[in-house]
Amino acid sequence: MDLDKLRKTAAEVVSRDDVKYLIGWRPGSYGYRVAPGFVEEASAAETLIFSPLCTINLATYLTLTEKLPLPRGSAPDQRKVALMVKGCDSRAVLQLLVEKGIRRDQVLLIGCPCPGVVDTALLSLKYPETESPADLKWNGDHFLLRQDGQETAIPRLSVLAEKCRLCRYPNPVISDITLGEPVEAQLTAEDSAVAEVEAMELGARAAYWEEWFSRCLRCYACRNSCPLCYCRDCVLDRLNPTWVNRAVNFSENTAFHVARAFHLVGRCIECGECERVCPANIPLGRLNRKLAREVREQYGHEPGIDPDGKPFQAGFKPDDPEEFIL
Repeated sequence: MDLDKLRKTAAEVVSRDDVKYLIGWRPGSYGYRVAPGFVEEASAAETLIFSPLCTINLATYLTLTEKLPLPRGSAPDQRKVALMVKGCDSRAVLQLLVEKGIRRDQVLLIGCPCPGVVDTALLSLKYPETESPADLKWNGDHFLLRQDGQETAIPRLSVLAEKCRLCRYPNPVISDITLGEPVEAQLTAEDSAVAEVEAMELGARAAYWEEWFSRCLRCYACRNSCPLCYCRDCVLDRLNPTWVNRAVNFSENTAFHVARAFHLVGRCIECGECERVCPANIPLGRLNRKLAREVREQYGHEPGIDPDGKPFQAGFKPDDPEEFIL
């Protein structure tokens, strides 16, 4: 993508009277870090980037900014929030619109066709980062890494994020402004990670999840980073009645993760944020993608695709044969 065009467009957007600020990506403090950037002035648009390091799904911020109640004497700012979105990010925004979590007149979307982002942890493992900020670019079948005056060509598939290996929608499904040329989806034949768990015998599968869920710290990073976990009153926080106890053990951790997974059935847009931020490296994506596939195959429903669609659990077909129900 042409960064000059991106920054020029961003400067024009934040200069509009109907836009209060733009949320995009900017370089972090060191190495491969990239941070969300809130741009309020046109001059600050020069800090924006779009690169294979822009893994963060910024759609999360749409339901986090300026929550009510407002300070006494102040009126709500009705101007739009401009947001940079990749393909998966745009699906999250569209799902929020379908669920009426946000209104269309509240957002201005800058679409960024995405050839795939990196798994930052995998990149750091294979190519240790240093304190100086790194620059990573798409270059055909490789990523081109520039850091500390050196240039390294990295095979694309060696560090590509798992969500990008399985991505069906690399181009924004909804946008007001689109930057760059559309890219083709590069699907794998099968979600091998989910297939690996499915192939286990029932006992082995239970032991597999017990091992992972026992590591959970209950830090809530997965929930807080998820763009579709935006309920103001989360059932997982309730104490009267208590649905999930505060104890950090396998039983309560399992209840927490299973509750989240089923809350996201027909809603998860498979952006992988939950797994990316997990400090215990729990493969939450496998659980969510399994349920997403079942909904896709059994009901023909895919969230974040149809702007005129209904939320999955709000739909009903009287002629549904329900042949798969035992």
